[in-house]
Amino acid sequence: MREAIGGTWILQLVIVFMLLFVAFLALSLNYSKAFQIKNEMLTMIEKKEGVTSDTLTLMNNYLKNSGYRVQKNCPMGSYGVSDLNRNTISLATNGGQYYYCITKVAAPSTLHRKKVYYKIENFFYFNLPIIGDIVKFTINGTTNDIAIPADNLKAISE
Repeated sequence: MREAIGGTWILQLVIVFMLLFVAFLALSLNYSKAFQIKNEMLTMIEKKEGVTSDTLTLMNNYLKNSGYRVQKNCPMGSYGVSDLNRNTISLATNGGQYYYCITKVAAPSTLHRKKVYYKIENFFYFNLPIIGDIVKFTINGTTNDIAIPADNLKAISE
């Protein structure tokens, strides 16, 4: 009888470690996908030198084709996209759910007064195969400085 109880205890221990391994694997896969999406979006903003309608079209199509579906609140003072089918960006409000957030920040420069950079936030779920979505995380990134931006979003200063 003692061997049966010991075998059951070891089996439960193996199951717990397997679940921890699967949770870590799911977290790392979701994080790497969200990180790749963030980097691609930053590249699009830098290539178009701002958040134009072309940039929004590219980013929204990229998110739709990659299966992105996470929404979360944006910080106040930033702009968010609430619908990937429309190429519109709006000022974030309390309680609004957005696919990604963009903040235009005036770069501290004495030579170029219009120089800005963009902060972008996208989100990802920590989900387990059987349990489902547990927690939403935010990934942040910034572009390089852009001397003369091609958009008319209002910039904030830090």
